[in-house]
Amino acid sequence: MAGMFDEPRELVRSEIQELRESGYDVEEAENLFSQYLWLKEHFDFEDMRYFFYEIFPRLHRKESFKYVEPSNLEDIVKEADFTKTSQVDLSEDRLFDKIYGGWLGRAAGCTLGKPSEGFTREKIFDYLSSTGQYPLSDYIEVKDGSLKLDPLRLRATKGRIDGTPRDDDMDYPIINLICLERKGDDFTSMDVGNIWLENLPYHLVYTAERVAYRNLINGFVPPQTAEHMNPYREWIGAQIRADMFGWTSPGDPYRAAKLAFKDASLSHVKNGIYGEMFVAAMIATAFIIDDPVEIVKAGLKYIPKRSRLYEAVKYTMEIATSSEKWEDVWDTVMERYGGYHPIHTINNAAILVLSLICGDGDFEKSITVAVQSGFDTDCNGATVGSIVGVMRGANVLPPKFVEPLHDRLDSYVPEFAHSRIFELAKRTLRLAKGGDR
Repeated sequence: MAGMFDEPRELVRSEIQELRESGYDVEEAENLFSQYLWLKEHFDFEDMRYFFYEIFPRLHRKESFKYVEPSNLEDIVKEADFTKTSQVDLSEDRLFDKIYGGWLGRAAGCTLGKPSEGFTREKIFDYLSSTGQYPLSDYIEVKDGSLKLDPLRLRATKGRIDGTPRDDDMDYPIINLICLERKGDDFTSMDVGNIWLENLPYHLVYTAERVAYRNLINGFVPPQTAEHMNPYREWIGAQIRADMFGWTSPGDPYRAAKLAFKDASLSHVKNGIYGEMFVAAMIATAFIIDDPVEIVKAGLKYIPKRSRLYEAVKYTMEIATSSEKWEDVWDTVMERYGGYHPIHTINNAAILVLSLICGDGDFEKSITVAVQSGFDTDCNGATVGSIVGVMRGANVLPPKFVEPLHDRLDSYVPEFAHSRIFELAKRTLRLAKGGDR
């Protein structure tokens, strides 16, 4: 699936969709693209370049587009409700328990969602119902060969889990741990890019990250790395990279959001950036608040108020706080936001919000709702698991989700191939206390 995002037709098709969602009149581009596909047996890179260099730059945004969505920090701050905060005074043991809970929660949520990544809610429901696993309450079990999965996904199913399987959702916290240890808070977006090039294989980064990686190799620098021929620039990739900035900012969502901005700007713009800032702020807040609604409200302060993401988060929060069943919330919210690509920031952020609020602070319910909601299930399971893991702490996480991980995390980042999660949490604690900043 990942390779399809490099294909010229997919890049043009996705760019047309991105421009449409951003308020542009894309009728000319759509008509011309259809003609190209009808007339030409092969649509190659030269055709793609023609669209990006000649057609897309001359499209105009519709006057009816009401949103204001900046990509630079100064304007984001003006459009949002940034509030300076300071770290809280937690005992070292309690702080470590929460950080370790974030790492374990992320690993468990990611593993839970890995087998169903990319599945629709309907497909997940049908499989779980047919195998007696609905509502989901444990890792997904493959029964009687009824679910065909590749070997890596199969490793994330009940009875086959032996440590946390490798996943990009778990590589990025390690990457950002390296970044903060090396550079402290003064790191730049380009510093992040250089660490990617040193530590991540090209074919194991996806969508916006892969485009940014290619742009780095071709000599572009941020923010051009996020902008040049990158139709995935508002997708979920940055949102899954937020955790380290939240884990090292206990009670300080202001710092978390500002660091997340620098990371996100390497590969994303607008709502893609806001998604990472939103999650980082929520994680930082989860150290001091255990009410999911208040955590969402805290994260909302760092999203521009006239953006589509702010609107979606606020709408989802309102629906979730007035409904008893998460399925009803999902139905209502997806009537409005279900048209985005399954890997987009906006619809997946809505799933984060409904999972947190409907989960009501319960780890099992929160991560299982995230996964049963479909779309990017491993990403959403991981992020929700991280937030609730910080809220609750490692000591009270359900053993059925933690024990199969054996405190081990597999990664393609050199020197982190078979990491102990406990040791990663210890290194994160040092940063959270101010070391190496």
